[in-house]
Amino acid sequence: MFLALWATPRSTSTAFEWMMRQRGDFHCVHEPFNELYYYGEDKRSNREEVEPRPGHTYDSVWAELLAQGRKTSVFVKEHAYSVGDDLDEERFAAIDQHSFLLRDPKRVIQGMAKYWPDVEFEEVGFEALHLLFDRVAESTGAVPPVVHSDDLLRRPRETTEAYCKAVDIPFIEEALSWEAGPRTEVKWYGSGDNPWHDYLTNSTGFSQPKTQSPPLEDDARLVELYERSVPHYEALDSHRLVPLQAAE
Repeated sequence: MFLALWATPRSTSTAFEWMMRQRGDFHCVHEPFNELYYYGEDKRSNREEVEPRPGHTYDSVWAELLAQGRKTSVFVKEHAYSVGDDLDEERFAAIDQHSFLLRDPKRVIQGMAKYWPDVEFEEVGFEALHLLFDRVAESTGAVPPVVHSDDLLRRPRETTEAYCKAVDIPFIEEALSWEAGPRTEVKWYGSGDNPWHDYLTNSTGFSQPKTQSPPLEDDARLVELYERSVPHYEALDSHRLVPLQAAE
């Protein structure tokens, strides 16, 4: 099985990936295309300070993923904006199940701007996420599961159960907890000035954040990013997966 979770940045997606790693029945891949977007030989990012890595291409990464998928079940966590037009029909069809993770755009933008004050609209990711969702729904004739970060943090067991049911995999309760500490399996784990995953490093499971980010209203450019993101967020939120206990 090739299972993909598409998300925006700062949406608790790496914590979700960490839960999937605890299961033990998937080969989990952390943001293979996001790395390409910024560092690949055919990188899509406009950030001039980032030097591309020769030989690291979309074609080579797809080949690795598809080869791995012939040996075992694969779970990929990725930002939709990282893929862009590279997800052609053949590659799109190779993914057995698409799923989506959503978070309030205000929290997403606050989290990104904390480390990247110059974050761009494309990097916020809601437009690409919405477009990919529509493509999946149109192609399959079914609405793919959309998990909301708020539900995941407030009701992790019921939300994860609903997700597992929606993508037709067993629910494994033991996967909801893990040991705190550094994660050597995940590239770009963050340190120093950009500790993207410090919160996860110190966590033992899904939990609501204890800190508040500065208000967006202090920065007109961030407010504009938020206002442009809201329609895409609301369209996806209308398909939000209901935690299993509440649904039944």
